Amino acid sequence: MSAPHHYTTAVHSDRRDWHNVRALLPYLWEYRGRVLFALACLVLAKAANVGVPLVLKGIVDELDASLRPEVTLPVAFLLAYGALRLAASAFNELRDTLFARVRYHAVRRLSVRTVEHLHALSLRFHLERKTGAISRDLQRAAGSLATLLNYMVFSILPVLVELGLVLLVLLGRYKPVFTLVVLASMAAYIAFTVAVSNWRMEHRQTMNRLESEANNEAMDGLINYETVKYFGNERLESGRYDRTLAEWEDTAVLSTHSMSLLNFGQGAIIALGVTAILFFAAAEVKNGEMTLGDLVLVNAMLLQLFIPLGFLGIVYRQIKYALVDMDHLVKLFEERPEIRERADARPLEVAHGEVRFEHVDFHYAADRPILHDVDFVIPPGKKVAVVGASGAGKSTLVRLLFRFYDVSGGRITIDGQDIREVTQDSLRGVIGIVPQDTVLFNDTLLYNLQYARPDASIEDIHAAARLAHIHDFIMSLPQGYDTRVGERGLKLSGGEKQRVAIARAVLKRPRILVFDEATSALDTQSEQGILQALREAAARHTALVIAHRLSTVVDADQILVMDQGRIVERGSHERLLAQEGPYARLWNMQRKEDEETRVEDGAVATEIPAG
Repeated sequence: MSAPHHYTTAVHSDRRDWHNVRALLPYLWEYRGRVLFALACLVLAKAANVGVPLVLKGIVDELDASLRPEVTLPVAFLLAYGALRLAASAFNELRDTLFARVRYHAVRRLSVRTVEHLHALSLRFHLERKTGAISRDLQRAAGSLATLLNYMVFSILPVLVELGLVLLVLLGRYKPVFTLVVLASMAAYIAFTVAVSNWRMEHRQTMNRLESEANNEAMDGLINYETVKYFGNERLESGRYDRTLAEWEDTAVLSTHSMSLLNFGQGAIIALGVTAILFFAAAEVKNGEMTLGDLVLVNAMLLQLFIPLGFLGIVYRQIKYALVDMDHLVKLFEERPEIRERADARPLEVAHGEVRFEHVDFHYAADRPILHDVDFVIPPGKKVAVVGASGAGKSTLVRLLFRFYDVSGGRITIDGQDIREVTQDSLRGVIGIVPQDTVLFNDTLLYNLQYARPDASIEDIHAAARLAHIHDFIMSLPQGYDTRVGERGLKLSGGEKQRVAIARAVLKRPRILVFDEATSALDTQSEQGILQALREAAARHTALVIAHRLSTVVDADQILVMDQGRIVERGSHERLLAQEGPYARLWNMQRKEDEETRVEDGAVATEIPAG
């Protein structure tokens, strides 16, 4: 597996920039007819623009008394002048109208592909990446695509087309010196712009990095709002954010200063080029080799060329910035999923629901082994519980069963089928889970429940909610099932969120159920009601229960005791107690803790006077 990209801000080579530009082309190909038609309109608009100075020359020459004794009104030239202006405007607007669908559809396709690709990446990638940084990178990437398409079609190509047409006119009508001055000015302008802009890229990249860091720090503090409040660290969070923004501010000021230098240099080159052209044209008029109309023609063409060229420096900088931003997204697309389906992967077929872990070894890194020779069977319709201290490897079993990671050794099978040989969708479709940390979408309770089975009827949703003992609570709310739960379900208590998770798992109607510390956030009274519901749900399913509180798994058909990634004991509750091994010691320790808690609760109750 390739190491995850961390989106460093090294200076990007031209080869990398062209690579990123080529990555955009498939998003334009779908509307290639519109693109070609829009480009044709672009050429026609620029041809009309170049025709305007030619007509203007005719008007001036017709009105020049030194050339014609009798001056007449040049009606034809005046009408042609207006027609060309109108045509240039019409073709420009038609080009914009045609390309609008191409631009916005490309942005939409790229955005959807990005989200799909992020969902396809492995759990390891999402655990190692920072949410705030990803969010900011994606915002810049979506904007960069629109920027590239916009500037390339509406700025770069029009200038290139107009430059070509102007040079053709100059070469065909006048001495080569005019063409040489224009080319020299263009070459100097482009060389200066590229050199200074590339130097400025370091500041821009540093700004991007600091902006992402600041955004991530702010989001991290807000996501962990309660923790910040618990420790009273509001000033610590704002101070950290401010320090990063202070570095960003200094870099932004340097970037602005360098931009001023760039703008002045560009203006100087344009001024020198225009002055030189006018000097040669005036000399030609004085010598009688050019008319006043020719002088007007050359001047008008240069103004038409140099005015958009003045914005070309800004356009170039924006394109370079957009390419840097796009580079983040292209690198993201180059990130390959760790877990891949085989070419011949087939849907999982579940007849009974037997789960087997066959001599499974696993490590996140070669020097960090997690599981060692884990071997057990969950017969169809039976419940197997896994207990042990934190860090023993219990939750890793769940991640391997869902194939968020592949085993390092051994294999996992469902009804004899290796889960690495079946499609991931079919595998996860037959497994339901009640996780320890239930995270809900910032939407309604109905949406979060229906997420398990979008086509479920309201009756099925209510039945699942009743089984999880949460229907009455939901109906007591003013908005009932339409109540919004807040970001990550923050408006609900831990117990309420877990009840939603239980209902969601039941609604999915899976053949295999996984409970990962499913009652960890419930009080003792609530726990007993939920345990009964879980027993009813698990009675018809193959069930894997990950538990810390042993009292919740005493009815399991088999209990596995793990320690440091190994199964050290297995058997029923009664058998394990009789062995007086690790399970019995853990059981006695938890009973003692529960007894002490009850005594403390009773003492507190007696200290509170009645009424």
